[in-house]
Amino acid sequence: MQRISRVIKVGNVKIGGGNPVVVQSMTTTDTRNIKKTVQQIKNLEQAGCEIIRVAVVDEEAAQAIAGIKKEINIPLIADIHFDHRLAIKSVESGADGLRINPGNIGNAAKVREVVKVCQEKGVPVRIGVNAGSLDKKLINKYKGITAEAMVESALDNIKILEDMDFQDIKVSMKASSVMLSLNAYRLIANQVDYPLHVGITEAGTKDRALIKSALGIGMLLAENIGDTIRVSLTSDPVDEVWAAYEILRNLGLRERGIELISCPTCGRCEIDLINTAETVDRQIRFLPDPLKVAVMGCVVNGPGEARDADVGIAGGRGFGLLFKHGEIIKKVPEEKLVEELLQEINKLTDN
Repeated sequence: MQRISRVIKVGNVKIGGGNPVVVQSMTTTDTRNIKKTVQQIKNLEQAGCEIIRVAVVDEEAAQAIAGIKKEINIPLIADIHFDHRLAIKSVESGADGLRINPGNIGNAAKVREVVKVCQEKGVPVRIGVNAGSLDKKLINKYKGITAEAMVESALDNIKILEDMDFQDIKVSMKASSVMLSLNAYRLIANQVDYPLHVGITEAGTKDRALIKSALGIGMLLAENIGDTIRVSLTSDPVDEVWAAYEILRNLGLRERGIELISCPTCGRCEIDLINTAETVDRQIRFLPDPLKVAVMGCVVNGPGEARDADVGIAGGRGFGLLFKHGEIIKKVPEEKLVEELLQEINKLTDN
């Protein structure tokens, strides 16, 4: 059963209501450094990022939003903790959306002050519940950090906004635990029709976080839960965007990016397939074209997989067969395989 949420707009991007799942990331630069922040956002735009979030740590950072907005092409969300006045200042500086944390933004009166400004400017609010900053009263009530406690936190804050007749809301329920996140999102999905921003937070170093994010985000999206996603990595945020599209493409939800298939190698492999595949991957990883590329190492599955791809190679003893659209077009020495394969990919992508 598909969950169809209500539609909100962050800048010019529609979220929810069956619209494509939106890819989001967050800058790692000091927001007060406008030049560096803009450059990172431009890199993220090129990778396919559709919404960007920046940390607003003080008034100078809030004011910097105006300068950043002039130089970028995607909507900007201001991430606010602790001081509701920074949320207000960020909206006044042109932020397209806010992310506030109900665990630390302050009492209901302060939230209402923020909502009033958002109403005036037509700016949506993400209620971002984080397992690491739940109100102690809820932790005591539920005898720990539980999905139920996270949902109650979200619902309490949703009610504050709804009581002001404000419904431009997005919700997230993030934890570093995959299962806690899954349970919280599943619970909230059945209780509200607001768009859900999905991710696993504090997921760890790049390799570990990729596994946790693929599991958590992938399982939720497969259950039709999730309208925007962020893959949180302790890494360059450009990698977050690439990973997000990999998850979406493998679920059939978006088509951006090249699908690279390669065999795990075995004793039949007679070329240096690992280095070959990794070299090809580095060169094509951020190309936006929806192609399928095969890098195969032997005669068992290699020819079949390579024929099924738009372009691919199947290795032999010191050589490889180059395939394009199901046909062998060339026999290539091993030392020329990467070069020849990339040339064919470039022809298909006009790069």
